[in-house]
Amino acid sequence: MKTRRDFLTQAPLGLLGAVVAGSAVAQTAGENPPQAAPPPGSPGTFDAAPPVGPKLTTATFAEAEKLAQVSMTEAQRQMAVTSWPTSMAGLLERRTGPRKVALHEGLAPATTWFPELGRAHVGPSRDRFLPAPVPVRALPAKDDDIAFASVGQLGQWIRTRKLSSTRLTKIYLERLKRFDAELLCVITLCEEHALAQAAQADKEIAAGHYRGPLHGIPWGAKDLLDTAGIRTTYGAEPFRHRVPKDNAAVVRKLDQAGAVLVAKLSLGALALNDIWFGGQTKNPWLLQEGSSGSSAGPASATAAGLVAFAVGSETQGSIISPCMRCGTTGLRPTYGRVPRTGAMTLCWTMDKLGPIARTVEDTLLVLHAISGVDAGDTASVPAHLDYDAAASIKGLKVGYFPAWMKQAPATELDRKALEQLRELGLVPTEVSLPDWPYDDLNLLLFAESAAAFEELTLTGAADHMRVQTPDAWPNTFRESRFLSAVDYVQADRMRRRVAMEMERVMGEVDLLLVPSLRDEMMVISNMTGQPSLTLRTGFVEVDQIRSDWAPNPQHPRPKLAKPHRVPYGVTLIGRLFDEGTLGRVGAALEAKVAVAGERPPRFA
Repeated sequence: MKTRRDFLTQAPLGLLGAVVAGSAVAQTAGENPPQAAPPPGSPGTFDAAPPVGPKLTTATFAEAEKLAQVSMTEAQRQMAVTSWPTSMAGLLERRTGPRKVALHEGLAPATTWFPELGRAHVGPSRDRFLPAPVPVRALPAKDDDIAFASVGQLGQWIRTRKLSSTRLTKIYLERLKRFDAELLCVITLCEEHALAQAAQADKEIAAGHYRGPLHGIPWGAKDLLDTAGIRTTYGAEPFRHRVPKDNAAVVRKLDQAGAVLVAKLSLGALALNDIWFGGQTKNPWLLQEGSSGSSAGPASATAAGLVAFAVGSETQGSIISPCMRCGTTGLRPTYGRVPRTGAMTLCWTMDKLGPIARTVEDTLLVLHAISGVDAGDTASVPAHLDYDAAASIKGLKVGYFPAWMKQAPATELDRKALEQLRELGLVPTEVSLPDWPYDDLNLLLFAESAAAFEELTLTGAADHMRVQTPDAWPNTFRESRFLSAVDYVQADRMRRRVAMEMERVMGEVDLLLVPSLRDEMMVISNMTGQPSLTLRTGFVEVDQIRSDWAPNPQHPRPKLAKPHRVPYGVTLIGRLFDEGTLGRVGAALEAKVAVAGERPPRFA
């Protein structure tokens, strides 16, 4: 009998529907003699296809049982050996041939996740967007002070022509060039493109055609958003020379708003963590460590004042985590609010695009511009955005999980934030969720991501990616070939049940406050499509380098010579499509703690 290792490296996995490319040995005609044609009028059956696929033995299925956690008798295994080539193997012809069918990039599955699920507690019933008035301030003398100003403030200076878009763009381009060698946050600098857009913005504003608060504002795009004629690399070696022909929907929307694209910013390869083909993007507050990911460049560049704002993405933590690390503000919209057409697909039912900025209201300004429906994204839906910065937050119920607030990764700052919300007039309210194995839902993430990048696995291109650790995509893509389709469906059913539990919780409160890096809520809220707002509320001290990668006993994370002060924040979770409430509460908390304006010293 083959060992498990022999099986994984050599033998195709019949039971789980996975065939190792190039290792199949066709069944011979002698082993499966051709059957006589059935009489006219006979219906089709599952076990009458021509035999195809690899050479199988009962040992193949005995080994496969260990992965699938099922048990078969020897007689059942023998039946499977006989029937697999005529009942199941043919289902793989789409990729194994001879009649292969290519599934082109951008082709979404037939099934689509709609997080509403007929639920009652879904967003506002009207559109209203009333940001806070921007105080009249003189233009600073120093370029650095201009660079760190809020989007709202920059917009006022540009609208009143105290500052030109061209000057502001040159300020950010100079900072991108000066500091990228330290931060490794830029994949492609868009200097010529940016200066042309800025000149156009200045011309339009001078002619009285002001498009709104983002007109003339320089921004950076996570390098998974397609940009026509400008390479979009996904941060991964196999795509480093990829140049798309069209702009992503979000890029088009920001073009329409008059924003100026200055750089394509780094992401961990294929949207995982903070290492890309050019190196590891750094945290501006602690250059010895990575910026976290996968929206590594957007958070790093925004924190260091290299762009006014950026657009990142999240499948599971890719906005929250780098915003925590770099001290920026990240708004992960409700799944379906922002169209993903022209954005790299990792997981069709989980990917979300959202703004990263230095203040809460800046994220709302960007969200207002990029929301909407696009025909290229079957999950995008029309949704109201109700945000009135002046509306009262008193009496709103903020839910919290008592046990989570007492356990790591929560800190005193999480507990203090809850008390600060109480002082602002909110009503802290205990909530609970069942003690379920929520990580089981990650089967959906692993299966979808492996499907999205199937060709990288089957062709071996994934083997050339920079990181090849057990928790990097190349390995999880390969492992995911062995996941059970039955278990996928069961995980999807559990997802619906979890969504029903979140509906119950959100019926009890207006929003939640959670420790940002609490694993359960990271999984739950991304799977159910809930919006989140992560904002800085203070600082903590660390004495060891932090990493997104699984601990490696052979290479422990380095200790720092002395404790280092770094930003820390909390995360608010909202009802579906109710980003307006998150914005109002977040802005009030931001004003109360008054730490958003502090800059990373090296870049200030």
